[in-house]
Amino acid sequence: MMKVNDRVTVKTDGGSRRPGVVLAVEEFSEGTMYLVSLEDYPLGIWFFNESGHQDGIFVEKAE
Repeated sequence: MMKVNDRVTVKTDGGSRRPGVVLAVEEFSEGTMYLVSLEDYPLGIWFFNESGHQDGIFVEKAE
């Protein structure tokens, strides 16, 4: 699991993965919500990683 200040990439519609930084993390039974700061959204956007479904993974730790 990623934590606050981790560098990540996010999957968005119709484009390549975008770099960002985790601002907040919220755990749920169905998965994890990450508030991620992106270049054009510096205050952050929430992304949900669904547990147990590879297609439902939008936030990954940057290499």
